[in-house]
Amino acid sequence: MAESRHSVFRQFAASDWDGFLKGVEKEGLRVDRNGFIAQTPHPEVLGSALTHPRITTDYSEALLELITPVFNSTGGMLKSLRDIHTFVQENLGDEVFWAASMPCELDGDESIPIAEYGSSNIGRLKHVYRQGLAVRYGRMMQSIAGAHYNLSLPDSFWRKWQESLGSQQSLKDFKSDQYFWLIRNFRRRSWLLMLLFGASPALDASFVADIRHDLSQFDEHTWYGEYATSLRMGDLGYHNNAQASLNICFNELSTYTRTLDRAIHTNWPAYEAIGTRRGDQFIQINTSVLQIENEYYSAVRPKRTTERQEKPIQALEARGVEYIEVRCLDLDPFSPVGVNEAQIDFLDLFLLDCLLSDSPRISDAECERLDDNYKDVVARGRYRELTLCRGGQRTPVPEAATDLLEQLEPLAELLDSWQGGDTYCKALATQREVLSGERAVPSARVLDAMRSSGLGHREWGMEMARQHQQTLRQEGLDADVRKAFEAMSADSLTDQQKMEQADTLTFDEFLQHYLRS
Repeated sequence: MAESRHSVFRQFAASDWDGFLKGVEKEGLRVDRNGFIAQTPHPEVLGSALTHPRITTDYSEALLELITPVFNSTGGMLKSLRDIHTFVQENLGDEVFWAASMPCELDGDESIPIAEYGSSNIGRLKHVYRQGLAVRYGRMMQSIAGAHYNLSLPDSFWRKWQESLGSQQSLKDFKSDQYFWLIRNFRRRSWLLMLLFGASPALDASFVADIRHDLSQFDEHTWYGEYATSLRMGDLGYHNNAQASLNICFNELSTYTRTLDRAIHTNWPAYEAIGTRRGDQFIQINTSVLQIENEYYSAVRPKRTTERQEKPIQALEARGVEYIEVRCLDLDPFSPVGVNEAQIDFLDLFLLDCLLSDSPRISDAECERLDDNYKDVVARGRYRELTLCRGGQRTPVPEAATDLLEQLEPLAELLDSWQGGDTYCKALATQREVLSGERAVPSARVLDAMRSSGLGHREWGMEMARQHQQTLRQEGLDADVRKAFEAMSADSLTDQQKMEQADTLTFDEFLQHYLRS
């Protein structure tokens, strides 16, 4: 019998292990003093949303996205994320930074301003893409916020791992295959993350004002899912029928990129009926199933840093997978920065075990079962009698979750022995306390906090946002850190101007060239 991958990994020496490389992209709405989505433009003091390396916008002009550099420690990454948050909080005036994934009070699509990126062709392309999302799915879905966790392993690990497995592939191909190995197991286990970290069981009534739903009423302005862990990742959140036809189960890089490329070049009748223009204005990039790769919603993505004007598919095909992006994380509304240390350390352990465990290719039948498991935990994860399909049998969710955590214990002990300390055993113990009921899962904790405070989603979200703002403003920034952020903002505005002045093509010409490339 072939030696297991866990056994191979245990033969590494402590000196062979250089740890993880990690970063976070954290979204959040700017909200006015009354708890309504901000109608103001992206604050100029925060720089250009097009070119700033740390502070940009996602879908809406009001939806900030804060991006850390890559770090080799959780502490360093969270310190960076906190500094970015603090700089933003110091420059929001009387607005606040919404703490929850599901949005504040809205008033239909027109209340959600689409992000603007200036007059450069790249900036206009980003805006038209977002116009396309509006005509395809509506703007309401795009007002939801989350945290994306990016993780990779250094090349020093990959070379040792490749040698240990006896692979003769190029390092590029080997890394890509191994990241997809990890992703396949992530697909099998991602329901656990929704149980442990789902934190959006309730939403503002304005979000579903014109939608049929089966939620329960919490108060006049709040609806909630009685057993839901994450409304953000459920049927009211990120979903659409056109993408359901893509059937991407992430078995290997070539099929992943080929499927996405086909979607970008396959017309969808409903989008064809809309067309690409309304008068002289572009309202979507094309009429395909996907305008661009980033339109595909998934809980995880293989990623590669792109060069200027390079498409994600081109980067992946040319240089292989560089890191994976975990996209299913709700904001932790109890944290001033939306994520927490125990969560990040657990994710590292969880993702490494996905790489080290057996990971056969996913059949179409298994793909459907995995989707069902995920959807069930998102919708009813706190229902104690809920079961999921595992190994051809129905297993109670608490039992399946406990089994997975037990499986992680030897790996946590090994990593701690190599690094010194108890980082991973401690992170694992925290999640065991959640499963045992010693601590509430975040979705239950949110509802408990709302009930104990007597506040609905709108008022409780504002209360948490004000608390976080006060905390970070009181902490403040070191003078040199603030100066560096001010310089970044100024430089980004200059960079945007240079891009706008450097354009030689009309936008029509630029778009045609982009679509042909």
